Amino acid sequence: MNEAVLTTLTLEFLEWASSAQRTYEQVMAAWRSSCPRYTIWEDALAMGLIEVIDRDKDAPSRVCLTQEGNAALQRYREMKIS
Repeated sequence: MNEAVLTTLTLEFLEWASSAQRTYEQVMAAWRSSCPRYTIWEDALAMGLIEVIDRDKDAPSRVCLTQEGNAALQRYREMKIS
């Protein structure tokens, strides 16, 4: 993945999403937008940084970082420390 396409807002979204278990509903309430210039959720999903997991039909869907999302977030954290 090209790191140049990861905006600060996308990285903030990854930080937020990884800080606690989040349901799909929680993520949509916090990050969904109808503004075509504010596509953080859609971008992260399209870039393969997050995934929606349906493990149990009786439990809400969860949003988790993928391996790629975790790696991008780790690189970002390391850059912030440097």
